[in-house]
Amino acid sequence: MPFNLKGRHFLSMKDNTPEEIDFLLQLSIKLKQDKYSGLRGRNLEGKNIALIFEKPSTRTRCAFVVACVDEGAHPEYLGKDDIQLGKKETVKDTARVLGRMFDGIQFRGFKHETVEGLAQHAGVPVWNGLTDLYHPTQVLADFMTVLEVKGRLKGIRFAYVGDGRNNMANSLMIGAAKMGMDFRIVAPKSLFPAKELVSACREFAKERSAAITVTDDIGAGVKGADVIYTDVWASMGEEDQIPERITLLKAYQINRAMFDKAGNSECTFLHCLPAFHNTETKLAKQFPDICEVSDEIFESRQSQVFNEAENRVHTIKAVMVATLGK
Repeated sequence: MPFNLKGRHFLSMKDNTPEEIDFLLQLSIKLKQDKYSGLRGRNLEGKNIALIFEKPSTRTRCAFVVACVDEGAHPEYLGKDDIQLGKKETVKDTARVLGRMFDGIQFRGFKHETVEGLAQHAGVPVWNGLTDLYHPTQVLADFMTVLEVKGRLKGIRFAYVGDGRNNMANSLMIGAAKMGMDFRIVAPKSLFPAKELVSACREFAKERSAAITVTDDIGAGVKGADVIYTDVWASMGEEDQIPERITLLKAYQINRAMFDKAGNSECTFLHCLPAFHNTETKLAKQFPDICEVSDEIFESRQSQVFNEAENRVHTIKAVMVATLGK
């Protein structure tokens, strides 16, 4: 292994070099090829993995479970009502207990400081499955998908459109800066990312000849884009803000008109999912204008969202194998 990631945490891509990120992506591609070839891995054989979920999940939970089983590990799901984390027991104490019983810990929840506390005290690798600030395992899957479709990351014109201050916008901006991309956040000014993070990402960008743009101008933001990406307009726990977000973001819906503004017939659509793209779900029936992407784009040939979802398995597997495997 060219980079020593053994025993390392994976909390935010701020902690990783571009070379380490590229290594994880190349390992992900290899592990995917192995699985498609019918080769069963044993890199995590005998390992026990704790999966802590304060927030429910489809892709993150299933990807960690499948990745564990594929490589011979035993995953143990710990929901918010299964353990005493934050109720009768501190993060520090929970970390010290689980660290003596498990070989690795995944956390998906609300406060980023919780996953940092687990990492500080567990004594085993801790992986961030999503917090209020960052979602690094998702970005690995996003970038793996871009590599598969475009063949490169360097110089890719990547437009994130929508809520520019959520965990996906933050994480994509960090990763794009480190991988030399032309990254744009296209959002209303009231939903711009934190200035401190933008400044930090522009420092990362200098080292890789990347570009970071934050704008409320949709036409300028998506012009020439190779990838257009969005997320739901109200993250988990923000449901009370849906009417306000619809008002703010309705003009930022990903639709055919926006793709026409991009002016790139090979532009790819990505989304971390779940997505509101029609009115078939309970919440969408209640708020018909909540759709951040039109069904036409979501179901189009330019959409790679389900390949992207599958790649959660392979990239999560790579993170665990690199930090914990044989």
